[in-house]
Amino acid sequence: MDITEVKIFLKEGQDKKLKAYATLTFDSCFVVRNVKVIEGNKGMFVAMPSRKIKDPCPKCGFRNAVRSKFCNQCGSSLPAQEPKVFQPGDDMVRQPEHKDIAHPISAECRDYIQKKVLEAYENEKKASPSQAPAAVHVASPRVAAPRETEEDNDIEL
Repeated sequence: MDITEVKIFLKEGQDKKLKAYATLTFDSCFVVRNVKVIEGNKGMFVAMPSRKIKDPCPKCGFRNAVRSKFCNQCGSSLPAQEPKVFQPGDDMVRQPEHKDIAHPISAECRDYIQKKVLEAYENEKKASPSQAPAAVHVASPRVAAPRETEEDNDIEL
């Protein structure tokens, strides 16, 4: 498996820790979007795409964010969740609010992804801010992608 393209979308705004989003293409045939580039206490790192965990309201069934006190649909009080019991030495102190959608299985794969994304991020930061998001090709494609023509992009109204 090779990362054949990394697109970086620099993030500007109030959230100073989130620096960019990345889109990764694997073997020119599989895409993972919303990989985050974050500046942490120990330096830059990559966070995989995730979604908020939700629990249903016992009254109306609406799915609310974990640890919500009231239902966003019907307004009824939600039952307090029992905190997860952690073993000594666990790094986590409470139940997570997000769950990864896609993530590497091995440390080697995580290191490979992080290296390629942070490399592309540094290249994008050096580029002028007026440029479009960078697409960094990091390996030659194994599978030939279909070619687009101008006619394919035309839309009739």
